[in-house]
Amino acid sequence: MPSYKLTYFPVQALGEPIRFLLSYGNVEFVDERFNEEDWPKIKPTTPYGQVPVLEVDGKKIAQSTAISRYLAKQYGLAGKNDWESLEIDATVDTIHDVRAKIAAYSYEKNETAKQEKLKIAKEVVPDYLKRLDDQVQKNGGYFVGGALTWADLTFVAILDYLNYMMKENIIEKYENLKQLKQKVEEVPAIKSWIEKRPSTDH
Repeated sequence: MPSYKLTYFPVQALGEPIRFLLSYGNVEFVDERFNEEDWPKIKPTTPYGQVPVLEVDGKKIAQSTAISRYLAKQYGLAGKNDWESLEIDATVDTIHDVRAKIAAYSYEKNETAKQEKLKIAKEVVPDYLKRLDDQVQKNGGYFVGGALTWADLTFVAILDYLNYMMKENIIEKYENLKQLKQKVEEVPAIKSWIEKRPSTDH
């Protein structure tokens, strides 16, 4: 059994999809969370100067989506065939497009630019969410293939982060996405992870 260590900031954000997947796979993993002030020391030790970083038997790898896809393949969450894998990838990329639009607003320091980016987020994000909601409805309550995949885990895992940045519950009006969230959070391995993880707001 490989040994896993995840290194990330002390928040959910981009680390959480990986933590969901490792929990789903029922593997022990070291959940290393460092403080902001230690980042300059840690940064040079990472492959691309960014986190999350997953160590698998001491080998370091970065890029949260690539790590998630790798783990999903190990745990049977990457689709039943190449086409489903492609649909999952497209869905995950779309979820990260939503994140990018919200983050552009959230991290903007200039007040004028911030308002402009908020306006864009408020126009674009509901359109994405409506399409994702329809997708879940068409696919038997999941994003792809009528079954749980890493697209579902990714969405639910970063939802707190999206809500935190947007300062609202972004799925409030989307019944299918709300049901999906509930379903993912009720998967026993995910449920027990949520119960024991450190408490953070995003």
